[in-house]
Amino acid sequence: MTPVTEHDDILELGGARLHSRLFIGTGKFGDDALIPAVCAASGAQVITMALRRVDLDAGPANLMAHIPAHMVRLPNTSGARNADEAVRIARLARAMGCGDWIKIEVVSDSRHLLPDGYATARATETLAREGFVVLPYMNPDLYVARSLADAGAAAVMPLGAPIGTNRGLRTREMIAILVEELDLPVIVDAGIGKPSQACEAMEMGAAACLVNTAIATAGDPVAMGRAFGQAVAAGRAAFLAGPGAERRRASASSPLTGFLGEAGAGAGGAVPGEAQP
Repeated sequence: MTPVTEHDDILELGGARLHSRLFIGTGKFGDDALIPAVCAASGAQVITMALRRVDLDAGPANLMAHIPAHMVRLPNTSGARNADEAVRIARLARAMGCGDWIKIEVVSDSRHLLPDGYATARATETLAREGFVVLPYMNPDLYVARSLADAGAAAVMPLGAPIGTNRGLRTREMIAILVEELDLPVIVDAGIGKPSQACEAMEMGAAACLVNTAIATAGDPVAMGRAFGQAVAAGRAAFLAGPGAERRRASASSPLTGFLGEAGAGAGGAVPGEAQP
């Protein structure tokens, strides 16, 4: 088997060839002026933004003014409560020059902020038919994921925990099933709070992770963005390396032979083959 180097390991998505498997967001920064430094430190190439925060007439205060030109823009439909609203927001994003990528978010539950899988599938089908690169945010449910795949999604984005909680991979087992069963890239979105959790998701075989709150609300967002970039790369490298098998019982790292005093040991209890004084 030919080893895969970091230069060979490209995530191809929506016509883009991505070296970084960390996607980042633009919400919750204390100062949007930090965004370019976070992009640089993290190495991320894809960034999402809520279209309702984009104001092209706001001049330097426009969120888009802080997004480096080389980044792939992934507008999202945050605020949509049904499929029709999500479709309308996506079309507005395209008309505003934000490109053809769209992250579908349909949330009608204002308490837990859980995505509506059925409405998301309907919006995905409409937008994929119109040529959008659709990345739907979803609960990690296999049946919903298959519906999204059939509807034309380019990837699926299951939540690791409720959005904005920084609680990590609470849905670990469900995400593992998606990774095992789907032919589409699985991009873990929402809930990841620490770089170690992003690393774990990548070790499981996730294609990428999207992290916003954990970076934007860190004491040093730039340093945290760098840490997440390194963690995602480390987890991906570990996945490609093929982790060793887990065991229920102890297994010595060295052969349990050749102890001092063992039968067959040399004069004075020396281990056979060991240098004699």
